[in-house]
Amino acid sequence: MPRTLVPTPTPTHPAARTPVALALRLCLHALLAGLLALAAVKALAQDGSAHPPGAARPAAVVAAVLLVAAVYAAGTLSPTVARSRRAAAWWLAALGAAWLVLLALSPDGLWVAFPLYFLQLWLLPVRWALPAVLATAAAAIGGFLLHGAPVTPGGFIGPLLGAAVAVATVLGYAALYRESEHRRRLIDELVATRAELAAAERTAGTLAERERLAREIHDTLAQGLSSIQLLLRAAQRALPDGSPAAPHIERARAAAQDNLAEARRFVRALSPPGLERGSLAGALERLCASSAGPRVRFSVSGTPVELPTPYEVALLRVAQSALANAVRHAGAARAEITLTFMDGSVTLDVVDDGRGFDPAAGEPPQGAGDGGFGLPAMRARARALGGTFTVESAPGQGTAVAIALPLPARPAGAAA
Repeated sequence: MPRTLVPTPTPTHPAARTPVALALRLCLHALLAGLLALAAVKALAQDGSAHPPGAARPAAVVAAVLLVAAVYAAGTLSPTVARSRRAAAWWLAALGAAWLVLLALSPDGLWVAFPLYFLQLWLLPVRWALPAVLATAAAAIGGFLLHGAPVTPGGFIGPLLGAAVAVATVLGYAALYRESEHRRRLIDELVATRAELAAAERTAGTLAERERLAREIHDTLAQGLSSIQLLLRAAQRALPDGSPAAPHIERARAAAQDNLAEARRFVRALSPPGLERGSLAGALERLCASSAGPRVRFSVSGTPVELPTPYEVALLRVAQSALANAVRHAGAARAEITLTFMDGSVTLDVVDDGRGFDPAAGEPPQGAGDGGFGLPAMRARARALGGTFTVESAPGQGTAVAIALPLPARPAGAAA
């Protein structure tokens, strides 16, 4: 037996396991069995004197009933009918031929047309099922007239009304099932999106905390150890030759040097992944090479110097955010990132040829600048390190953002 009252013969289709589909399948079994039993019982209940002239013998009617039942049972039990539309079409043709034999022998075979409507709509594509239903209704009306029944409107309306009810029932159920599946997919997508968002927020929170810890270690512990080392070196130089305190000061300075190196390793380990495999310039080159949107060119100007980790993190994040805005919101075809080292500062410029916006009107509208939060985040990073952040743009003329950070003064004699 087919699995569900929707135009799909696949036995593993999800709709085949729904309670509604199972109930409809059982109802269809019961309806066809009841109508065939009714035709057989009425044929056996008639005696020879009650037969109209030319009427079929009861044995012939019972044989036709058994033929229809046998063909129906064969298709119900055959897995090929449920998997192949071609096999289903052949089975329906055989079942229709057996039904026509019963219809020719008994007027009670007319009622078997109603379960046939459902089977045709069930197993065949709509473009084939509707003509098959109309042909079955026409055959039912013809059989009604063949057995000498009086011509009344009910004889024509009954089969047509039954066909209309079957079409409305099957197609309506199919539409409801499609709507249910659409909502289920939307819910699955929503759940998946929420899971991805939660994972992204956890990742962003982890990276933010790593950056904060790196900045705190660099600005407090590392700077304090560096100052201790410089003070110990100054004290070592101030001692006279042969002073008994000199070895102790040397060991203290070596311990401070070792702890400073360990603190710097912690800072490097907590840096963003893009900075783990090399310098800031290398991370920016990889960022430009991995861009899936506009063509991005990267260049370095001036003599590169080693930057504190908070500086590298801030410059890398600004470049990532500006490039993301150019890809997602500005519709840029080309972009250029320039890292410039000067005597007392380092500057990062990101220029694109996107649609731009009016800076005098404030921040870009929703959808034009990373939801309105990209530029404030860049400006906050620059302000936190004592630098400046500028934006130059105009509608249709692209956008240029620049962050300038002052380089920290290096004490005389400090190690690189």
